[in-house]
Amino acid sequence: VQLVESGGGLVQPGGSLRLSCAASGFTFSSYSMYWYRQAPGKERELVGQITSTGNSRSYANSVKERFTISRDNSKNTMYLRMNSLKPEDTGVYYCSGAGRWGQGTQVTVSS
Repeated sequence: VQLVESGGGLVQPGGSLRLSCAASGFTFSSYSMYWYRQAPGKERELVGQITSTGNSRSYANSVKERFTISRDNSKNTMYLRMNSLKPEDTGVYYCSGAGRWGQGTQVTVSS
């Protein structure tokens, strides 16, 4: 059972990144999935979530209109498209679902 995030990195303010979360070892298509993030010195917060079929999504107010969650159940993968990135988006981004967590991927927004 594994969730593996990828796609993080250093990006300038206003830039974009796409994170991926590859799942294995469980029936990915049966579970809602979640993206969380944790900034330095702060608690982990929910960024957004997507239902098992991908038909419904919700987002934290701080990322609405900038971030988009999607999933491809044929590939057992969830995505987080992040546009118009701000320095306050900096942190470690985690995917979660079915009681499992990935190891996280670092996103740094800085000029």
